[in-house]
Amino acid sequence: MSDAKPARKPNRYAAIIERIFFSHYTSGAQEFQFAREEFDGIAAELGIKQVKNLGDLIYSFRYRYELPPAILATADEGLEWIIEGCGQALYRFRQAKLNRIVPRPDLITVKVPDSTPEIIAAYALSDEQALLAKVRYNRLIDIFLGITAYSLQNHLRTNLKSIGQIEIDEMYVGIDRHGRQFVVPVQAKGGSDKHGVVQTNQDIAYCKTKFPDLVCRAVSAQFMTQDRIAMFELTVQDDEVKVVEEKHYRLVPAAEIKSEDLQAYNLRAD
Repeated sequence: MSDAKPARKPNRYAAIIERIFFSHYTSGAQEFQFAREEFDGIAAELGIKQVKNLGDLIYSFRYRYELPPAILATADEGLEWIIEGCGQALYRFRQAKLNRIVPRPDLITVKVPDSTPEIIAAYALSDEQALLAKVRYNRLIDIFLGITAYSLQNHLRTNLKSIGQIEIDEMYVGIDRHGRQFVVPVQAKGGSDKHGVVQTNQDIAYCKTKFPDLVCRAVSAQFMTQDRIAMFELTVQDDEVKVVEEKHYRLVPAAEIKSEDLQAYNLRAD
């Protein structure tokens, strides 16, 4: 989501998460729980500065950084350790299928007239903010999903009893020509951030709880370059994140969309 952190932070984070892991892990274990309250004690034991934002520590190893090599080495073949919420201030290490979703290099890129206000582009404070703004102002949710969608809320922080605290980057609601209504949780990913089963699972779980009558379509948007955006519709199947559809869009001045581009798009229209 946001820019990569300096090496100092993941090293400190790595020391804490590794100690947490091996305080609970037993050979052959597939999952086990730990509590957020353990972090401060572990930092004191290791003689390192306590982490003020404990949620960021967990978030970092879910989406930004690999877990320490000693932890990775304990996973069964074809599996990886993920960190799930399992209640208020409670987490679970669990082995899940190894899965990496990255933009496909063989997909065409569709040119879209860039409607991002220049003042927004000038003052966006992070990759995440810039990406969410470009998706919003260029109506990429509408274009990608083929519905009329409206931003309901961004940076939604809430709690689910079975998971604990969650954050959704942006929520849309929408409608199609048949009158079906949709809720669309959107993840914003920087170039090096990872798509994971944890966030997709919790986004879908929240939507089913809060909006049971709406169709949930989970979307992830990822910068490939500053003007090129990969859009994924994601679902969870057999405990794996699966790509329902993937499209790439490039935001350009309208004058850069030539007649030959439009003719090519016409031939590919459904």
